[in-house]
Amino acid sequence: MRNPLAGALLSVLALALTATGCGGSTQAAPGDGGGSKSAPSESSVANRVEPLAKRPEPRLPVTVRSADGERVTVKGAERIVPLSGSLSEIVFTLGLGDRVVARDVTATFEQAAKLPVVTRGHDVSAESVLSLKPDLVLAETTSGPEEAVDQIRAAGVPVLFVEAAGGLDDVGPRIRAVAGALGVPAAGKELTRRSEQRIEAARKDVPHGEKPRVAFLYLRGSASVYLIGGKDSGAGSLIEAAGAVDAGAASGLDKDFTAITSEALVKAAPDAILVMSKGLESVGGVDGLVKIPGVAQTPAGMDRRIVSVEDGVLLNYGPRTDQVLESVVAQLYGEDGAE
Repeated sequence: MRNPLAGALLSVLALALTATGCGGSTQAAPGDGGGSKSAPSESSVANRVEPLAKRPEPRLPVTVRSADGERVTVKGAERIVPLSGSLSEIVFTLGLGDRVVARDVTATFEQAAKLPVVTRGHDVSAESVLSLKPDLVLAETTSGPEEAVDQIRAAGVPVLFVEAAGGLDDVGPRIRAVAGALGVPAAGKELTRRSEQRIEAARKDVPHGEKPRVAFLYLRGSASVYLIGGKDSGAGSLIEAAGAVDAGAASGLDKDFTAITSEALVKAAPDAILVMSKGLESVGGVDGLVKIPGVAQTPAGMDRRIVSVEDGVLLNYGPRTDQVLESVVAQLYGEDGAE
């Protein structure tokens, strides 16, 4: 059920967010240079979620199937603890954010900012969660360690696992899974429809023509983590929706992530590089990024063509994915739609 590498990446991300703050800054580090492609522009992803206009009223109890195969009965949803920022985003956007009593360090949007942090990605503290007396815990299939989740369940708290997001096709199923467990299936359908319509509208702004090659780099300079995304990195769906080619996957990288080498970057030959904003900051901004061996030799490095989106939202594949896609398209092609 668990994906060890995904868990490791979540852990590194959580540590980095803890060290640098949870604000999800959209600004590149100082000294990133000037010019239209010298540094990524400020992301247009809002730091707030937009709840549905009509607040739904949960109808409980319900029994639903968890992604780990268990049947979970939810009798109440007054004290909810989501173990990821993505799941928190869904609950808040459904209009039930006032029932969330804690957050994961990756829940960086404004409405959740004052909640206590009790989990850090793949480093769930059962004691911290149980101290809040939750009546429902929402987890990713990458949440862990397993012992902590088992301890929460052993205490009698319902734990619903939701399949980890891997692409745009997961937006609807994840929203409906959470909504079903909260006893608001109609709101889940409404939010799914709204989210998918907005994503489709964002797709219409993608320029037609030659597709640029985009490499997704996962960077954590403080931890000496430098990875290039491959076929299962989770970024491929977003890159393709932006009218581009996933350079890592196209170059034959079958793993989700591979350590960056000059050879791998030269083979991928990206025209642009997609990064998380905190990752970019951790290597010293664009100036530091192009010093990573091999980056300066790529078309992206030579043009300093970097696309940066906040860590806490880039690969969530949730209600703000349309904004993520719009931001990627605007940075990749320029506000005028030209490469």
